[in-house]
Formats: sequence, structure tokens, C-alpha cells
Amino acid sequence: MSFVNEEVLEFEDNVLDHEESDMGSLNHSFTIGRLAGLLFNDERFTVMPELTLDASQIDLSQFGVKAKKDLKPDISLYPNTVKRQRRDVIRMSQMPLLAIEVVSPEQAVEEILGKFDAYFALGVKSCWLVEPAVDVVHVYPQPDQHRTFDMHDTDIIDDIIDIRLPIQKIF
Repeated sequence: MSFVNEEVLEFEDNVLDHEESDMGSLNHSFTIGRLAGLLFNDERFTVMPELTLDASQIDLSQFGVKAKKDLKPDISLYPNTVKRQRRDVIRMSQMPLLAIEVVSPEQAVEEILGKFDAYFALGVKSCWLVEPAVDVVHVYPQPDQHRTFDMHDTDIIDDIIDIRLPIQKIF
């Protein structure tokens, strides 16, 4: 086999591995949709699902993140001053106030916690780890601190961003 063919096969394997590990599911998609809908109603914010963040200014490997220069939260929440641009932005250099990650069936929580460390290092103010399989939301105001909300709670409360969402409307 030639060198070029080996490179192509390695590239295809990496793409397929990435696609499979990034695969969503019904509950993953349902939860993202519900969260985005609830947040969309708050006129203080702009909700951005699947927005690519430019993380090239830091070495993501120090956080155990496999990505080289980009991060893509399931939902990024910006102040309402962020608007649609005439010329599209491929990698957002301005960091969101809040990054929300919804665990998919193929995803490890440890991987997401590494992304949270990177988000905080980049200036994100708050991160949410949402686990649809167990109807739980963990709100992280900083990397080593979190508060857990489940179906016994009325609201998810994020004091950093000043958000209260009814947990019953998410799951």
C-alpha cells in the first residue's frame, strides 16, 4: 500500500471515529431543543446551538480535550448584543457567557469536564452538564464547584448568569 493510501485510510478512520463519538440521539436532541427554547424566551440572551468556538489561543491538550483548536458546545449563550452578521463567522472568537453540554449515550462525562476546564480558561462564565438519562443538570460556576438539580427541584438556578429555568420543562 502506498503512503498516500495509508494517509487517506487514517483520515477516514479519524473522521468516522469523530462522527460516531459525536452522534446525537433522541433524548440528546430533545433536551437541547427544550433548553434552547426556554432560553430563547429570555430577551437578555442570544442562543446559539452548535456554534464553533475558536480555542486556538490555548493548548487544549492540557485539559485532555482531543480537539486541536475548536470547541463546539451543544448550546452557547451570549448577551443579546450578539447578532447575525452579514458575513458569516466560522469560528467565534468571543466566548459565550454560558456553555451547555448535553451528554449523549456515547459520550464520557470526563471528556465534558475537560471541555469545561477549557471553557473556563477561555473566559466562559458558567457551564452546564446536562444528563438526560437521569434527568439531572449540574451547574458549574467554576471548574471545581457545581450544584446539582434533579426532578425533585422546581428550577435550575444559575446565579452567575442570573437564570432560573423550570426543570420539568426540560426533561
